[in-house]
Amino acid sequence: MPVPRIAHPAEPAPEAPPTASRTPDGAPGEGGKRSGQPTGGSGLRLDIQGLRAVAVSLVALSHAGVTQVAGGYVGVDVFFVISGFLITSLMLREHSRQGRISLGRFYARRALRLLPASTLVVVATLAGSWLFLGPLRFADYAKDAIASAWYVVNFRLADAGTDYFNTDVPPSPFQHFWSLAVEEQFYLIWPIVLIVALKLFRRRALLGLPLLALAAGSFAVNLHLTETAPSWAYFGSQGRIWELAVGALLALVADRLDDIPRPVAVVVSWAGIAAIAYAAVMFDDSTVFPGHNAVVPVFGAAAVLACGAAGGRWGAGALLSLRPMVWVGGISYAWYLWHWPLILIVPAAAGFGEHDGPLRLIAALCGIPLAWLTLHLVENPMRFHRAFKARAGRGLVFGLGLSAVAASLAVVAAQFPPSLSEGGARQNTREALAQASDPRAELTKLLEQKVDKLPSNLTPSMRDTAYKRSAVYTDDCALTMTDKVQTQPCLYGDTKAERTVVLFGDSHVAQWFPALDAIAKEHHWKLYSFTKNACKVSQITIEWNKGPYSTCDDWRATTIDKILKMKPELVLTSSSNSAKLWGDGDTAEAWGKGQAETYRMLHKGGVQVATLLDTPWPKNNAVDCANANSGDLGACARDRSEADPKPDVTKAIRAAATAEDVPTIDPYDWVCAPSGNCPIVVGNTMVYRDYGHLADGYVEALTPVVEQELLRLFGDDLSKRPGA
Repeated sequence: MPVPRIAHPAEPAPEAPPTASRTPDGAPGEGGKRSGQPTGGSGLRLDIQGLRAVAVSLVALSHAGVTQVAGGYVGVDVFFVISGFLITSLMLREHSRQGRISLGRFYARRALRLLPASTLVVVATLAGSWLFLGPLRFADYAKDAIASAWYVVNFRLADAGTDYFNTDVPPSPFQHFWSLAVEEQFYLIWPIVLIVALKLFRRRALLGLPLLALAAGSFAVNLHLTETAPSWAYFGSQGRIWELAVGALLALVADRLDDIPRPVAVVVSWAGIAAIAYAAVMFDDSTVFPGHNAVVPVFGAAAVLACGAAGGRWGAGALLSLRPMVWVGGISYAWYLWHWPLILIVPAAAGFGEHDGPLRLIAALCGIPLAWLTLHLVENPMRFHRAFKARAGRGLVFGLGLSAVAASLAVVAAQFPPSLSEGGARQNTREALAQASDPRAELTKLLEQKVDKLPSNLTPSMRDTAYKRSAVYTDDCALTMTDKVQTQPCLYGDTKAERTVVLFGDSHVAQWFPALDAIAKEHHWKLYSFTKNACKVSQITIEWNKGPYSTCDDWRATTIDKILKMKPELVLTSSSNSAKLWGDGDTAEAWGKGQAETYRMLHKGGVQVATLLDTPWPKNNAVDCANANSGDLGACARDRSEADPKPDVTKAIRAAATAEDVPTIDPYDWVCAPSGNCPIVVGNTMVYRDYGHLADGYVEALTPVVEQELLRLFGDDLSKRPGA
């Protein structure tokens, strides 16, 4: 499952080194003078400010949808390197001057630097979310706000990313706070490690040993997690610390950087800029990241830090030290804090919905004046207030107080979520179908009734529809992408019955569980659920995480062997028909052949098979669309002719089933009206829970319709072959 690159880390906002004298206009030195200040000195490195401007601009443009810099998310890697370099330099200078590093002063500086602005943005974003992003996800956003205030939101996002059903959930307006969490988690460790190292090692070169070990371990974790748990690789601090460590290692040799020959520094500094630009232009959401690809922007940033000042007027530092670059670098932290919530909230407030287009870019750029105001009215007044000078305790208490205030406001806001505009009460879908003498005919009537507004008696609620899961998920019977073996029995229905029915496939067969479990209890079957997310029953290898989905192939083979040993009376198969074939070849052709092969394998074991074809797909995440268009649900409906993302695959599955004498059940008439309209609400029930899966409540309501179809095919005891 790819990790969404929609909200990336905030600019790490390291403390700037003390300002040194420079030319009046802030331009790089003239003649033979080097740009900015000496690389290893204590002066303000103007080229670093310019590098921060490059990084934040790349991130903002990428988030705004500027496709030419789709890989602009690498700006965060640049920020991590800058932060590691500057803050380690700051601590080393303090030790050089005073013979010690004060942890109290260090954390007080961090609190005063980060928390005033971030608290303001957290509170403003919470208010904007309440006003314009609707009630469906607000409880989650409030939790994100709390986690952001306490610098643990990255763990929350990493864990959420492991949920297969979160792949199409809109990003949180607080998601961009994750990098601050990563950074602060690093700074819980690194100052202490540095203090211990300074006591143990007299030679400065040896200070790098613990940092090298930390960086090497983190990089190894990064490579492992990128392959096995992409969301943890992306958001987790354990796989990101090496990026800050690279900057910190560079700071340990900062006093030697001025000795780099100028011609070498010129070439290396421009090569660093080129590496960052390459990643921004050539990477995109499909790039496996971070992994080994993160080396490109990280070492690019390190090259600029090492040689940007040493290159003089011909180095990259000359460009980065220009006044506009330095100015943007100065507001980069506040701009990053503002740009992402503006990108999400402004289009929603303007009612643009999916068609936000250029408004995203406009919203991102509006963050610039807000950032300037935040810098001068909030950041600097708090950061340099005389009340906190030489009083580390006050700074820490003030920072903790700000975090507590932001978290408390989020807790209170969660108790008063926004409400949706609703229409009148609608017919109870479940009751209507359960009481009908012909459930299929009754369903057709319901599908033909247009529901324009969200029913006031919506059942289940929209939040329950989106978040509650059936037993196969709560019992860990729907395997994740990385699971290979099903460890739970996953037995349902009438567990003491003699006859056995098996559900076999991916989440698109698991979605039918609520109805089939009820039918199994009614007709006395044992019902086994053998499902794995995105794993097809067809004997094909599909792509996952830029590689072959090999755990699917292993699981499929093991599961078929298990089914053959069980000898059930019936196996119901179904899979989403949307996937990318790994390797060359025609997807539909390969799928059809693989489907037929699976049917033959089961038939040879004497197992009866039936296939539920894939369901119609909504045009977007249905619950989020209903949330945004509660008064015009027609905007979320889709025509039947457009509801199959892979009609050629569906055709191939039908052909394979016909060739192998496997009955098929087409659920389209259970979801779409005879007119061709596929609504997202039928009666008083949501049809979908997301983008592609039927809602449990709707499937439960469909139980009589599904039962009617199975009885038609297999008879009352479900043991006869169709037509026998």
